Amino acid sequence: MNPVDRPAAARIERGGAAISLETNESLFQMAVALNACGYDADLERSAPVRAEVRADVNAALQASESARESRDDLCAYIAKHRLDDLGVEVSQYVSLALYLSPPPDLIPNVDLPRLPPQAADVVNVLPLLRNFAQQVDLHYIWIKHRPEYEALLARIHDPMTDMILQTNFYLHKPPTTLNTRRFLVLVEPMFSPNLTNARVYGSDYIIVVSPNKTATGVPVNLNQIRHVYLHYVVEPLVYSRGQAMEGMQPLLETVQSAPLPFFYKSDIVALMTECVIKAIEAHLYLIPQPPPKVPGGPKRSQADTAYQAAMAAYDAETTAARDSLVLYDMRQGWILTQYFYNGLTQMQHSGQGLSDVMAPLIYGMDVQRQKHAAEQILFVKSVPPDPLSPSYTPHKIQGIELAEQDLMKGDIASAETLAQKALKDPSGDHADATYLMARIDLMQGNADAATKAFQQTLTLSQDPRTLAWSHIYLGRLYDVKDPPQRAKAIAEYKEALVVRDGSPDTKQAAENGIARPFLLPQQAAPDADNEPFDPTGKAEKEAYKPSAPQ
Repeated sequence: MNPVDRPAAARIERGGAAISLETNESLFQMAVALNACGYDADLERSAPVRAEVRADVNAALQASESARESRDDLCAYIAKHRLDDLGVEVSQYVSLALYLSPPPDLIPNVDLPRLPPQAADVVNVLPLLRNFAQQVDLHYIWIKHRPEYEALLARIHDPMTDMILQTNFYLHKPPTTLNTRRFLVLVEPMFSPNLTNARVYGSDYIIVVSPNKTATGVPVNLNQIRHVYLHYVVEPLVYSRGQAMEGMQPLLETVQSAPLPFFYKSDIVALMTECVIKAIEAHLYLIPQPPPKVPGGPKRSQADTAYQAAMAAYDAETTAARDSLVLYDMRQGWILTQYFYNGLTQMQHSGQGLSDVMAPLIYGMDVQRQKHAAEQILFVKSVPPDPLSPSYTPHKIQGIELAEQDLMKGDIASAETLAQKALKDPSGDHADATYLMARIDLMQGNADAATKAFQQTLTLSQDPRTLAWSHIYLGRLYDVKDPPQRAKAIAEYKEALVVRDGSPDTKQAAENGIARPFLLPQQAAPDADNEPFDPTGKAEKEAYKPSAPQ
């Protein structure tokens, strides 16, 4: 579909600023719903407001059975629409949220056939989302945490503005005065900082970013924002020269063995656009070390020679780094990067802007020469994902996450070592480490130690699943005591129902415990309603997080 034929997103407001940085309550409510149903990706790297919102939602759920039931219905729908790729799975809900009217209505602004396919696939989540939002009063939680959202916008605003201005200065792009097109950056900390979603709606471009609390300086990736902004700037200039593209089709033959998505191997306009953007990014690339400072003071004249030599070395290193970046882009499959990079170099010398040189670069291209050059390229085996493609980059598994993985594999010694290390670390995840140690104690037959550890977990954790299963395990421990302490066991199972997550196995286990005492597997053959202890967590499948407590 041509960009101009796409319907506009509900988020885009006609007459608004051409470039803006905002938050959005519809997106917030969708993100909170995913979090309530087990979406915990990179929680430890997220801005603190994510944990605060989750705590408020959990408190509302614990206070109301109807709220818990609404959450369970919502989570059951999300579970039925699970995809293998977490990035793509979350992306479909982001796409839908961008087409919604503000709460409490949450109604798509276009008919179902005009929704993006991935959004249409999950549109039936909306009645469940509306009910969940009403039951936990998500609007109140949104209002409560607006100051923290505004503080995040304030941290991002000036660096992003400087980046846009510097990019425009390089491209000789005049300030936008007509608001017929929009570039919108939405900040939503309820998503993983590793997840970037960008969308094109008609002539409007939207990118959804999540702050990373562990980042130094700006909490979002400005390079990704600039990449999408360059799509916003470059695509109209390339698409308007569509008549010239027919003669460039032979270039697609040269990238069929490159590690590019099929979209770029089959669409010369998309391939060319990305090559122009890669060339611009290479020109704007700066090496990590700062440039030498201009000398001052009374001895400035004596320092001029040393400064000029240092500046020449800095420029040479920068040029070499940019050349290496262009070469790497070419080897990824962006075969016209060098051609456009050279053209942009001439643009700098002539004082023209991108809009002035784009037509000559496209119409003046020697296609056969570029094809021959491309045929000599030895492509690499993979390319990083484009922000405009749904993707999820998992972080390195370590710490408690690695300990959970080791426990599932049966490597108790390694899991215990990692858990003990986390407990000794003042900044470690003591709640999950204590919960993991409790299950290790169970596996080793240390019932008293396990009971104490589960009780301690209840004072440390705020995670609904961890809390619920700690209560369930405590109930089972009371059931198998000699003599059994049935009243205490039932009390624990009831507490599990109050603090439970949205996974059906949690509710079923708690209800089963209330219905009849738990029996150890050697005392009775386990069935669907009477599970044995499962300290490794293999029977407790998670909705999203691979490292979640089991």
